[in-house]
Amino acid sequence: ESRATVAPDKEINIQWYIPPMAKESNDPETKVLLLYAYNTNPIRISDISSTSMFSGHLWIPLARIISLREKLSDLKEQIELSMQASKSFSTSGRTSFHEQNETLKIIPPFKPKRSDARVHLDGKIEEIAKRCLSEVKALLSVDPAVSSPLTEIPFDVTLQSITNLKDMFDLANGCIISDGSLFNWIISLLR
Repeated sequence: ESRATVAPDKEINIQWYIPPMAKESNDPETKVLLLYAYNTNPIRISDISSTSMFSGHLWIPLARIISLREKLSDLKEQIELSMQASKSFSTSGRTSFHEQNETLKIIPPFKPKRSDARVHLDGKIEEIAKRCLSEVKALLSVDPAVSSPLTEIPFDVTLQSITNLKDMFDLANGCIISDGSLFNWIISLLR
């Protein structure tokens, strides 16, 4: 079966609609429409009456989306730099038995961490992440009263989860986020 007729895992599909730029006179800021659909169980297109399919939309100010995307890009860059620094630190000073004996055998380089490996955040990066995620929460929460700043990061921070979150706010492409702690957090905000 094709990907268009089956969703074998839990996933959320995010798309954006940017309406024509003609503003209404009573609305001072440009807004874009976030369209989402997700399933909480595997589904087939033939099961249209499924109770595990949900969809909805939110109007979000364009300026806040652009600002958040820039902040998420910066966060991703900080995480990549941190991962690179920890990789350099873990490989520096490492010499092989062959190098110690001055043989010419080449030792394969240290393999980098996978993008789905959990990332250790230092205090500065963790604070940046909490601010970004608090803003995501404020934008996506149906009830603004419950959008207080986060004191803990609500999902496993991996390079892939931060990339997915950044891609979620890509107005040109949208994204699909599959089952996992990020998926669970996002749908908890949309319910």
